[in-house]
Amino acid sequence: MNAQLTLDEIKSARELLKEYEPANEAIDAVERHNGNLETSFEELWIEKNGQSAMGVKKIWQTTLDVLRDELCGNEGFRARLSDYTKSPENAVLLTAAITSLMALAAIPLDPSIATIIILYIVKIGLNVYCKYTDVSDKGTLPPGK
Repeated sequence: MNAQLTLDEIKSARELLKEYEPANEAIDAVERHNGNLETSFEELWIEKNGQSAMGVKKIWQTTLDVLRDELCGNEGFRARLSDYTKSPENAVLLTAAITSLMALAAIPLDPSIATIIILYIVKIGLNVYCKYTDVSDKGTLPPGK
């Protein structure tokens, strides 16, 4: 699922996160790529970690899959994200969601990359993210009655 931010969403994120320096790099990348979060992630990943042997597209999906295990069952993270979605004008709550992601992640995440991931999760919603990246649910249909 490729989520894209609108110009208004980019401006809003920039304004909200202006005091959080790592977010500026992320927002700049999102702006350069016309709101495309996956492409922005790819650019920052290569910049921070170099080209992956398995391909950047796979890195995006692998990162989302790994984080799913960490985030979807964590009530503390769910609560932080829920607090932000109830008050989307609150920069402190958005920054808290980003830093919470970095603390929970089983993989080391650069803050600018974590910002992209949080913007993605906020855009599509945590429940959709958790269901969409659930590998146990892919390609299966519910049992017939």
